[in-house]
Amino acid sequence: MAPARTEPDLSFLLDHAGHVLRTRMAAALAEIGLTARMHCVLVHALQEERTQIQLAELGDMDKTTMVVTVDALEKAGLAERRPSSTDRRARIIVVTEKGAEVARRSQEIVDGVHRDALAALPEDEAEVLVRAMNRLVTGHLAVPAEVPQAVRRARQNTK
Repeated sequence: MAPARTEPDLSFLLDHAGHVLRTRMAAALAEIGLTARMHCVLVHALQEERTQIQLAELGDMDKTTMVVTVDALEKAGLAERRPSSTDRRARIIVVTEKGAEVARRSQEIVDGVHRDALAALPEDEAEVLVRAMNRLVTGHLAVPAEVPQAVRRARQNTK
């Protein structure tokens, strides 16, 4: 006999919604030859001078994933590694002119995926959802709990 649930399964709801949103984002960005990680690096590198390490932290990427992502951006002519103007040991990611154009297009795509998801709700419910999610991620769910063994994030299928 399974115990009776007394609260909605918030973990399932957030995980499932996040997974579906990520798959839709991946499919939409693939149409212009980008991954979500590539989009993330381009957009954040355009905002200000940032090192690979800073960009990896912003995109929640490990060092190896960041290197592979930047390698792909360089190969496509969208970004370049250059020495930092403030720390000659550090490398920054500089977005090329072509990369900036692609970043503008990819941001339109990302915004469209988000807009379509919110459009599935009545306008007042969409506003409440966004306000509530913002309150959670800046309040009660702002910082992960410290646990003895790291909790892995859900992986995206590469198929």
